[in-house]
Amino acid sequence: MGGCSAPNCSNSTTIGKQLFRFPKDPVRMRKWLVNCRRDFVPTPCSRLCQDHFEESQFEEIARSPAGGRKLKPNAIPTLFNVPDPPSPVTPQAVLPVKNEPVEKELNMGDHGYARRQPPVDSEEDGVQRAEEERPCSLCQHYKTKLEQQQQHTVRLQREAEEMKKRLYKLSKIEKGLQVFLFEDQIRALTLAKRSRRAVWSHDTLLTARKIRCAVGVKGYEYLRELGYPLPSYRTLCNRLEPKMMVSTSMQDELAELGLGIIAACDSPEGNMTSDEGLIGVMT
Repeated sequence: MGGCSAPNCSNSTTIGKQLFRFPKDPVRMRKWLVNCRRDFVPTPCSRLCQDHFEESQFEEIARSPAGGRKLKPNAIPTLFNVPDPPSPVTPQAVLPVKNEPVEKELNMGDHGYARRQPPVDSEEDGVQRAEEERPCSLCQHYKTKLEQQQQHTVRLQREAEEMKKRLYKLSKIEKGLQVFLFEDQIRALTLAKRSRRAVWSHDTLLTARKIRCAVGVKGYEYLRELGYPLPSYRTLCNRLEPKMMVSTSMQDELAELGLGIIAACDSPEGNMTSDEGLIGVMT
């Protein structure tokens, strides 16, 4: 058996490789010769090795009688080391072609009327073909719904991105508030103004007492009017448990006794009957 007839493909390089004969079909044989860049008449011994065929040109399961790989019926070699090599064959272009059966003419002599006539499309077949080619209204309906759902999905994705950005901003604000506010104060910001549902911690009450002593009653109430999360005056009095309530006329005597911190407890509600306010002696 001879070697490969392709240029730049010697017999030493084709040892152990499968060889394929040139096709008998003149059109396909001419295509093989053009891709090989050879101008000669193939003989029964002319062959090409497997290296000149793409993987898509081989049958996936079928095998030759000798046990090797089998080419597809319309396989064309395209892998050659030549100038301006042929374009590769796409898998769609090399699908196996089914040979149409050749109808044998009946030997009926001069009786030509007895020969088989080609089938003629009936009117029912034409109507059925027209109905198949007509666009389905149900398909159009589902296509429209699909487009609407896709638009709705895009809109939801855009809203989700906006919500993520807002959540990121709120998390940054919360981290900033945690620097100078307690958790119960941050929680009170989400409640209605002067809400009775606010639960204040002991640390918040102590801080509120320091602020009230620093800025006074009017300053403390002004901060609460601005929305700063602070407990009310009544809450401070109830939770901090003043040990003694005396009139302001006794403030000097108590200060001399050194009984502790003396803070004025003027009632912001204005329900005092006398001009003197109350002070609380707190340790």
